[in-house]
Amino acid sequence: MEQMIPLTIDGVHVEVPAGTTVLEAARIAKVNIPTLCYLKDINETANCRLCVVDCGGRALQAACVLPVSPNMVVKTNTPAVRQARRINLELILSNHERKCLSCVRSQNCELQKLCLDLGVESGERFAGMQNEYEPDTTSASIVRNNNKCILCRRCVGACANVQKVGVIGPVRRGFKTAIESPWEMKLAEMACINCGQCITACPVGALTETDGTQDVWKALADPTIGILLITEGLAEQCADKLAPLKMDGHTPLVVEIPDRYGSRKKDSITRYIREAIGVKV
Repeated sequence: MEQMIPLTIDGVHVEVPAGTTVLEAARIAKVNIPTLCYLKDINETANCRLCVVDCGGRALQAACVLPVSPNMVVKTNTPAVRQARRINLELILSNHERKCLSCVRSQNCELQKLCLDLGVESGERFAGMQNEYEPDTTSASIVRNNNKCILCRRCVGACANVQKVGVIGPVRRGFKTAIESPWEMKLAEMACINCGQCITACPVGALTETDGTQDVWKALADPTIGILLITEGLAEQCADKLAPLKMDGHTPLVVEIPDRYGSRKKDSITRYIREAIGVKV
């Protein structure tokens, strides 16, 4: 029989299996603990330190890697805990390119949301030297901008533990640490399979899909193109331009194909076949 461990989180009594982390126990108890670097079974490295909690010891502990112990009393929202989280968040922001208005992840950024939740407006308190990198646009499908990277290592975990490729990881040390490829190789020069798992894992705009919007405008204006295949995600970005083309019946014929960034409707493959080749399915 599985051993159950009793503990109290913010006054809520809960029993969880032995080996459960405090973060997982808190989620069972419906108590919110913020995280930025944590992805269960993919990246559990306590890099961001935003999940710190008070367990009665001399120092705050990272809930994502701290296993529960019998009769543990956990406090997740004390003044000291909130202050530590804000300081950690400000330190992350101090070396982060804060061009939120032009960032593709604006309004869909985990870092931005945490700043709003914790009342952090900027990283100016710890302003100083910032690392500067040239964005890597050599890949056909992925753009890497380390100026936005927060070193959470979620992309590293996704590449190594989900896709089993492992072509990116931390290089150098200290302030100069960056997530890159071996020997500073570009994405197009290494064994990256362009799966996009790193983009999905990234909580900010450091890894994004290549923007093909301008290519769409160019293709739509080309009279020699009769059929335009476009992913659903890109079609959403160009909806205003594509809508009249679909209605008037003139070339090019626009066919949307499913992808992981599109509508994800259950019948996306069926719709693709029906629209592309006219077969009733």
